Amino acid sequence: MKFVDVAILTDQVMAMARFYETILQTTAVGDEIHREVKTEGTGLAIYSRRAAETDMGFDFSTHWGSGNFTLGFNVADVDVEYERLKALGVEFVALPTTYPWGARSMHFRDPDGNIVCFRSRV
Repeated sequence: MKFVDVAILTDQVMAMARFYETILQTTAVGDEIHREVKTEGTGLAIYSRRAAETDMGFDFSTHWGSGNFTLGFNVADVDVEYERLKALGVEFVALPTTYPWGARSMHFRDPDGNIVCFRSRV
């Protein structure tokens, strides 16, 4: 079995795709209904909530998760990324911090409020 992607359901596909293209310094392909953000490793899909409900035939709002996850990305240098994202006006949840388990991480929000983690190994 191969884990291939995480899909974010949203009412603002294009804004979310632009955000992830910018913070991940990559491109997204697709349209205003479904875009795939190209990453090294597991993919990130951004999918229109309304289209998903129509395509799959159920109301996603009755199946939302608990919200207790983050999207994590390894980066070369968290502090360099912090300065870059700060200049972009990103909303930070936690500033760069070194943790005892060997990671230096920061957390911030995407346009829908999901938490994203950038980390470097120390």
